[in-house]
Amino acid sequence: MARFIFITGGVVSSLGKGLMAASLAALLQARGYRVRIRKFDPYLNVDPGTMSPYQHGEVYVTDDGAETDLDLGHYERFTGVSARQSDNVTSGRIYQTIIQKERRGDYLGATVQVIPHVTDAIKEFAKAETDDLDFVLCEIGGTVGDIESLPFIEAIRQLRNELGRERTLSVHVTLVPYIAAAGELKTKPTQHSVRELTSLGIQPDVLLCRCEHPLPENERAKIAAFCNVRKEAVIPALDAKSIYAVPLQYHAEGLDIEVLRAFGLDASGKPDLSRWEDIIDRQSNPEGEVTIGVVGKYVGLADAYKSLNEALTHGGLANRVKVNINWIDAELFAQSEAEIAAALEPMHAILVPGGFGERGSEGKIASVKFARERQVPFFGICLGMQMACIEAARNTAGISNASSTEFGPTDEPVVGIITEWMTEEGLQKREVGGDLGGTMRLGAYDAKLTGNSHVATIYGSTEISERHRHRYEVNARYKAALEQGGLVFSGMSPDGELPEIVERPDHPWFIGVQFHPELKSKPFAPHPLFASFVEAALRQSRLV
Repeated sequence: MARFIFITGGVVSSLGKGLMAASLAALLQARGYRVRIRKFDPYLNVDPGTMSPYQHGEVYVTDDGAETDLDLGHYERFTGVSARQSDNVTSGRIYQTIIQKERRGDYLGATVQVIPHVTDAIKEFAKAETDDLDFVLCEIGGTVGDIESLPFIEAIRQLRNELGRERTLSVHVTLVPYIAAAGELKTKPTQHSVRELTSLGIQPDVLLCRCEHPLPENERAKIAAFCNVRKEAVIPALDAKSIYAVPLQYHAEGLDIEVLRAFGLDASGKPDLSRWEDIIDRQSNPEGEVTIGVVGKYVGLADAYKSLNEALTHGGLANRVKVNINWIDAELFAQSEAEIAAALEPMHAILVPGGFGERGSEGKIASVKFARERQVPFFGICLGMQMACIEAARNTAGISNASSTEFGPTDEPVVGIITEWMTEEGLQKREVGGDLGGTMRLGAYDAKLTGNSHVATIYGSTEISERHRHRYEVNARYKAALEQGGLVFSGMSPDGELPEIVERPDHPWFIGVQFHPELKSKPFAPHPLFASFVEAALRQSRLV
């Protein structure tokens, strides 16, 4: 039977609960346990799919088509366990489900209340599909004391009573700030946070204390005494040089040992951390470095491109090189070739990522043109591939007014909205004016690659499956004209209707993909496209 680890946070947000959950899961996995991580988000959006990247960071998409919190990306990257729709739930989704049941009469006229109906729904979500697991880690978003998170805290309190202490554990992540004027670490915020959690009926078993300076033994003992935990269960968590060093760091501080001890499990053996040691060795001892320019529209917030950033890092690990990312705001590009060249000439490769809307589109198209003409390695992802097709239509296929219907009415819709497509379940249809959360092609879809193509060589296969998140598609009726201009359609949907990959055989490395390969990249298994792209950037660096 699965054991449950509930992870809460206190004092302030952004303490790294998601990274902590992923690291602990990786440590348990390294000891041979089967793990899964889940995220409870207290906000009222049904999912983060319609939220601005500046509000919430990137939207992470699962194989089964769920738009989820970016923490699920950490979970996958650290464990290799594919996330599912059942691994992320919001207050909005919980309340939507309950209200739908109430409208159908499922509650038989009963008064619907937070307790028991909302808390029961949360508990059902936590326990669903866990029979084949050893540990289920449940991260509660926000901080203890937030009004919106109270039903989740109450639900896990009830679960602890129902399942028993031998099957449940509470880990509380808190802050031990350093006051420079006093030259001291202060434990009082942690004490107050634990007191708040305890007042809600949950006594934490393990405290993970985020701090900028080493936690002295006397302060560790003080926290233990005031917070009613063992001193060994007060785990210091200092900032790490790399997120991939966190599992090693937490193991060194005894986190996994304390968790196993709390469950009454044998912790005498050593976990196999060789994959993490190899990753840190590759990061710490690079044999070169490259600079990649990412021309996007959400460059003001690093988390907006979190998976992309990590996938480029993974490409560097595969080639044992350091990847420097230069984030370039596509909207700031003036349309003078001299200014564009000044920004892009220092780059060893250029990447245009996904996005929505017209803003910054002309800057992205200009970046594609620069990469094509200057023979600089180019990688276009989702909207980036669409911009590559519009650039090719305008400049190599003679379709000067080529555009996308996403940007407004056009006589040459090289890119247009997708309203229907085939899946294993049959024909999928969407309304042009439908809800934003229900009009996209989401999740994993198969594609067939041309046998002699560059991408087939990179993948080592002519059949692939990748995750999608987009509302518009390249119009296949322009395929012949674009290929005549040198842009080859080397990957198509199995029915041959939807373009998935384009490339230029006469270019050192020029590939555009409709899907998001960054979502499946992991530090110990870099995505082949990113590994090949960074390798091409490395070759380019030796030419300049």
